[in-house]
Amino acid sequence: MTEITTKNAAELATDKPGLGRTGVWTLVITSLAGFMAALDNLVVTTALPSIREELGGGLSDLEWTVSAYTLSFAVLLMFGAALGDRFGRRRMFLIGLSLFTVGSAAAALSPGIGALIAARALQGVGAAVSMPLTLTLLTAAVPAVKRGMAFGIWAGVNGLAIAAGPLIGGALTEHFSWQWIFWVNVPVGVALVPLAALRLRESFGASPALDAVGTVLVSLGLFGVVLGLIRGNPDGWTSPLVLAALAGGLVLLIAFVRYEQRGARHPMLPMRLFRNRTFAAVNASGLLMFLGMFGSIFLISQHLQTVGGYTPQEAGIRMLPWTGVGLVVAPAAGILADRFGGRPIVLVGLTLQGVGLALYAAINDGLGHYEYSPVVPAVVMCGVGMAMYFAPTAAMVMDSVRPEEQGIASGANNALREVGGALGVAVLSAVFSARGGDGSAGNFVHAMVPALYVGAGLVLAGAVCALVLPRRAKAAGAVVTEQAAVIERAAMIEQAAVIEQSAAPVEGRPVPAEVSKA
Repeated sequence: MTEITTKNAAELATDKPGLGRTGVWTLVITSLAGFMAALDNLVVTTALPSIREELGGGLSDLEWTVSAYTLSFAVLLMFGAALGDRFGRRRMFLIGLSLFTVGSAAAALSPGIGALIAARALQGVGAAVSMPLTLTLLTAAVPAVKRGMAFGIWAGVNGLAIAAGPLIGGALTEHFSWQWIFWVNVPVGVALVPLAALRLRESFGASPALDAVGTVLVSLGLFGVVLGLIRGNPDGWTSPLVLAALAGGLVLLIAFVRYEQRGARHPMLPMRLFRNRTFAAVNASGLLMFLGMFGSIFLISQHLQTVGGYTPQEAGIRMLPWTGVGLVVAPAAGILADRFGGRPIVLVGLTLQGVGLALYAAINDGLGHYEYSPVVPAVVMCGVGMAMYFAPTAAMVMDSVRPEEQGIASGANNALREVGGALGVAVLSAVFSARGGDGSAGNFVHAMVPALYVGAGLVLAGAVCALVLPRRAKAAGAVVTEQAAVIERAAMIEQAAVIEQSAAPVEGRPVPAEVSKA
């Protein structure tokens, strides 16, 4: 199979007027790989009670079946991108896809809860290695002028996985067994590996060596921070584990920054990237958006179950206006960004999300009782805004760096979003708890409303950061957007993980009998 450099890949992509056979095959392979990973993450939601019944374990064990995937994925993203640049992106994509498939089979065969947690971690490792390379391969096969459309289709397929996840998981668990939510990945992975080996082009980054010291520092640092954020609410923010994880992680991340600035011969994350206006603004807006949005998703999903009285699957159905709207909006957003530039699309998307969250809070504050139908417009606004945000920013951040730095740029952006999502759940949950959210339905709404206003404010602060983006900041049309929409893929994984955590059964949580399922 022909091996090409980053530059040659871009040239090949721009020479062809249409997608071409290679482009179509690459779009199919990368979309199916993303669909599989996103679907698997979310289908666990409705299977958690069955898993607990068969494998045993406590609530913390169930939480780790979710967190093991998220944690390993977040920690190894930058390392996965660096491996692809060094050893070949197609090669590492195949290795990551194989690890994910093996992890799926191991999860289905797990004899106990500990083995299941380990298998979920292996799935996260596979996703972290393969997903940062997915759109490198797609961009090398798709002309620059067609990338908005290609990224939009790819995003829509991933959105379908998120929208259908709770429904598929519930059906498989109810009619077969929880093991089938993992078995369903195996034949898909087995088919994709040889197909990808035959149809995908190989490409390499420009760096001749791995930054071993930087990799260790940033991986362990992110592990500490994300672990502390995940365990903060269930274990308590003053617990020794949480304090040690957060403090140790921050120290290691500071050491990473200093080393990358002064000591690294081949830095995995050149600090000068943050002096670029587009790169800095996209990362700042993304961090704030994840802080506000995913903490809000956590509370809204619990609101549907605790106050609305819905089961996790029923709550998932009522989240379809949020998750499913991306199937239509994401492709359109990519095309519009190609034509008008990414800045206006990003600004509208962030504004819609912030206004939608505030509207959801205001409606529930004024109702005095639970109804679903009045909040549907707010839910749709959030979904439309989220879909409008992902595709343009994914391409814009890659357009702001040199081709040989695109892999690590996507990993850095992705890692910041992962940390932002975990921190958002922790921060908004803390606001919720401080307002007395435990107990009756009335107390839940009373505590949720100010937390959602905080979330809306954070998202709108992200819109303010996006104002400094260049007016014609390019989206998918630039040749150098090698890894652009991989950030969107990771965002969907994060969204799935947050919804999945929020749908987990919580011991002792009352479901008020007097509320109606309007």
